[in-house]
Amino acid sequence: MENKTFKALVVEEPDKNVFIRKVKDITINSLPAGDVIVRVKYSSLNYKDALSATGNKSVTRTYPHTPGVDAAGVVEESAEGGFVPGDQVIVTSYDLGMNTSGGFGQYIRVPAGWVVKLPSGLTLKESMIFGTAGFTAGMSVHRLTAYVKPEQGVILVTGATGGVGSIAVGILSRLGYSVTAVSGKSDAEGLLKKLGAGEIISRKEFTENSNRPLLKVRWAGAIDTVGGEILATAIKSTGPLGVVTCCGNVASPELPINVFPFILRGVSLIGIDSQNCPMALRKEIWTKLADIWKPDMLEDLYDEISLGELDNKIAAILKGQLKGRTLVNLDR
Repeated sequence: MENKTFKALVVEEPDKNVFIRKVKDITINSLPAGDVIVRVKYSSLNYKDALSATGNKSVTRTYPHTPGVDAAGVVEESAEGGFVPGDQVIVTSYDLGMNTSGGFGQYIRVPAGWVVKLPSGLTLKESMIFGTAGFTAGMSVHRLTAYVKPEQGVILVTGATGGVGSIAVGILSRLGYSVTAVSGKSDAEGLLKKLGAGEIISRKEFTENSNRPLLKVRWAGAIDTVGGEILATAIKSTGPLGVVTCCGNVASPELPINVFPFILRGVSLIGIDSQNCPMALRKEIWTKLADIWKPDMLEDLYDEISLGELDNKIAAILKGQLKGRTLVNLDR
């Protein structure tokens, strides 16, 4: 492929620990080695992208760098027989957007083992309304529903207005589960009710008795997206043989809890790692997201922006001010 010039959000470190980001023209030859070149049509903004874009070295080691852990687009060139030009594909997770130039550029070049063909029933745009957040929600639902059935009781979803939480609420509701949502945003009730939440609890109300070693049983299971005290409270109030999944640490990476929920109620805590999910399971979850798990209100969950509008959204997501998903249209 010719050394085409294209636009990308580039984060630079002109001085030690000083980071600037701007949309620049870069070339195909500046991309890392890989099997498949994809013309990116859509990406999405995730918390990890914001960390990379602000110089967090635990996410991205070297700069200049283009973040974006999500990308959906069309194959332009492939050195691997499983893909041909014109294939519509999804690339999420692995090292994309972390130390490999990511979806906030109009082109990516990646290993073939990172690429998933777009499943029937899903558009490129819809795949990035889901993105890593939706895929993580799908993994959480996959693990929880293997053990907890709708008739067993209410499922709790924390961080419910975020990308993972909102999609988890929608999927669980579609599958017939009764859902209670925890949110720190007082204006989120309308959206969460639309998605199928039967009850919405404020973060403050949810954690007001969290210092106790064990709490009254309220949930058959839970999907936690934030960690810390909220995750501990969810575990303490989950019933016998219940399952709690965890996938985030925006509240805290620490878990202030004792062993009582585990040894007196048999509660299971299951970690969710979407980054290194095996390809067979990855394809299965994307197929379900395109079909039986696809929330009816998916179109209500996103705000669409251009590359040039990313800067303000990056600041907002770090402050916990965003709701739902932020879709990045690379053609705008």
